[in-house]
This record gives sequence, structure tokens and C-alpha cells, in this order.
Amino acid sequence: MPVPHDLLADLHITEDKFQALIDKDQDLYKLHKEYNAKDKEVLAAEGNGTNDEAVNRLRKERLLIKDKIERIIHPPKA
Repeated sequence: MPVPHDLLADLHITEDKFQALIDKDQDLYKLHKEYNAKDKEVLAAEGNGTNDEAVNRLRKERLLIKDKIERIIHPPKA
């Protein structure tokens, strides 16, 4: 059974801290909405027997969005 991906656990951030960041950053807010939509697509594809290639493509797209979010929350150190 497909399970939603836990973005906040991956980012090592609490829901409250993440919400505070989203409230301040419109780009982060948009990326979070995009991530949630892509996660739903992945779950639907995993649950309805979509071929592995399509599921893997969706997972990679979700990962790219997560990486963008992570760069905002945890910017690389100079």
C-alpha cells in the first residue's frame, strides 16, 4: 500500500518551523504545494499499477522539488 512521503522528516524540521518559513517565503509556499501535488501523483501511480518507468519518473520529479525546498531551508554553506 502506497504511503505519503514525509517531507518534514527528510528536511529535519518541525511542522511549526516549516510553516513559519512558508509564511515568509512565497516561493517556498509554491514549491510546497507543488511537492504535495506531485506526491499525490506518485501515490496514485503506485496504487493503480502504473508501469515502473512512469512511477520512477514521477518519483524523480518529486525529488527535484524536494531538493529545491531543501536548498531554501538549508542553504549550502559558503
